[in-house]
Amino acid sequence: MRQIVLDTETTGIDPREGHRLIEIGALELVNRRFTGRTYHQYINPEREVEAEAIGVHGITNEFLEDKPVFSAVADEFWEFVRGAELVIHNAAFDVGFIDHEFNLLLAARGEPRLGPVAEHCRILDTLRLARERHPGQRNNLDALCKRYEIDNGHRVLHGALLDAEILAEVYLAMTGGQTALSLDAEESSSSDAMASGLSIRRLSLPSGSLRVVQPNAEELAAHGAKLEQIRQTAGNCHWDELLGQTHEASDAAP
Repeated sequence: MRQIVLDTETTGIDPREGHRLIEIGALELVNRRFTGRTYHQYINPEREVEAEAIGVHGITNEFLEDKPVFSAVADEFWEFVRGAELVIHNAAFDVGFIDHEFNLLLAARGEPRLGPVAEHCRILDTLRLARERHPGQRNNLDALCKRYEIDNGHRVLHGALLDAEILAEVYLAMTGGQTALSLDAEESSSSDAMASGLSIRRLSLPSGSLRVVQPNAEELAAHGAKLEQIRQTAGNCHWDELLGQTHEASDAAP
């Protein structure tokens, strides 16, 4: 299954008041694994960014002056997300802004080639999912990071791609998936792990630290009875073959 974890930043809180997108960040998961594919774009909103919004995301009007307008990047963005399941925290907000931008394009171009989002993508709202799993608790992204022990210490201001990366980890943790593997510098990892930014850390245990529990007489008797039942039913028992190989190896040892 192909999923796109997505976040946006905007000039304000309501597109009906003329507010626009200024940043889109998204990353791709396939079968719950990071593929390494991302989409990130700053956008000139062709209007002023509200001071309150700048206080949240830190993106200024001066920074956006030389960025492309949405119509210049819309096709590339749509190609990246179309047909996927979109994983978004408070999806109504982001989808509302994206559809607003597509509606503006429709008015300008006169033909509905892009959007609406819900007609071409499935939408999974992680805020709704978090509220179902943790009713009565805070379920913003920072609270979920704390709850699922996800490091977001590098997140001072909001940023669309950074928030999408954090949301991906939260989503995988919240739905029972592993989000990251660490790597010791001296160990190699598979090409798939390297390509996705994930890797494996091997653990070494001191000799004799692993406890081995031996069966008691009752357990051995029950095991023997089960093997005999298999022999009678199937005519043979692979356990006997394994024991024979073990005895052969023991006999061949010096």
